[in-house]
Amino acid sequence: MAAPASAATAGSGGGAMSSDNAKGLILAVSSSAFIGASFIVKKMGLRRAADSGVRAGYGGFSYLMEPLWWIGMISMIVGEIANFAAYAFAPAILVTPLGALSIIISAALAHVILQEKLHTFGILGCVLCVVGSITIVLHAPQERDIDSVKEVWDLATEPAFLCYAAIVVAAALVLIYFVVPHHGQTNIMVYIGVCSLLGSLTVMSVRALGIALKLTFSGTNQLFYPQTWAFALIVATCVSTQINYLNKALDTFNTAVVSPIYYVMFTSLTIVASVIMFKDWDHQNPTQIVTEMCGFMTILSGTFLLHKTKDMADSPGQSLSTRRQKYASQNGFAIEVMPLKCQDSVDDETLMMTFPKVDSGYLKEEHTHRYMDSSIV
Repeated sequence: MAAPASAATAGSGGGAMSSDNAKGLILAVSSSAFIGASFIVKKMGLRRAADSGVRAGYGGFSYLMEPLWWIGMISMIVGEIANFAAYAFAPAILVTPLGALSIIISAALAHVILQEKLHTFGILGCVLCVVGSITIVLHAPQERDIDSVKEVWDLATEPAFLCYAAIVVAAALVLIYFVVPHHGQTNIMVYIGVCSLLGSLTVMSVRALGIALKLTFSGTNQLFYPQTWAFALIVATCVSTQINYLNKALDTFNTAVVSPIYYVMFTSLTIVASVIMFKDWDHQNPTQIVTEMCGFMTILSGTFLLHKTKDMADSPGQSLSTRRQKYASQNGFAIEVMPLKCQDSVDDETLMMTFPKVDSGYLKEEHTHRYMDSSIV
């Protein structure tokens, strides 16, 4: 049951941020920094592992012998621990959208380290993510007071959330056993879909564990409740599955594309799960709710820009894509571009060009050539 003070603060539509929300904010920002960097380090480890074994995207596990992958994994674990702690102090509607900061860090590091170029509009997308995050922080609901993990279990076993959980588990199983074998290597939404669906259940369980540990450290032991260990089992199962399919997504597709799409799906589903289970909007007025949703839509706009402009490149005149179209139309080339698939070198994008047959020229046969981006001017 929500405390009256929390309800009053949430319903007032303003006022200073509570100390618990402030702690959750700091922990969430720290988490984003570690997780954003972990994407890049893990990707570097996956690339090295692919040179000496079967790629993770094809079911290989050689990355487990790669130190860089483990450094990235440790960074992600630290970030997730900070994220875990944040959920103990602040509601998911505040903590989860701040994951947008990890997108910014990931995209910037991918641009510098992995040479996965970030377009000017991608930078604008990062700015929009920051603006949306600030909007949500300023209007987030207060954390509800919970005195026992049994209260969280009661919320999780209400019919509405049980129905949501059943739909999520069924959808994840369908993706894993029927969709992944046929479309996992070609459709980026498949791997990320599995991670995002299970991720929403992970967050709810992590929040329950965080509350249990916070109460335990404050003197009210929650570890003897079986509900605490049930939530821990759910976390372990969902997280291990998420890591497996996130590795497949990172190994198969471009990092700067995986990160924003994963963020959008994961955050959307988490907010839905939190609203159903913890009833975060019950003590907020319509203005606050609409403002929070506007902030979230601003973040979605930013991630959309990052996604759509990932394979564009800045130039003094025409963009590269415009020059390709013009060059193709003038010379009769057929150009096929695969922007989402991870190439051996992101700078050396493979363009398959078929030369037309001409009567008076020197081109008599069809040839296939590889061109670097810089060769098309």
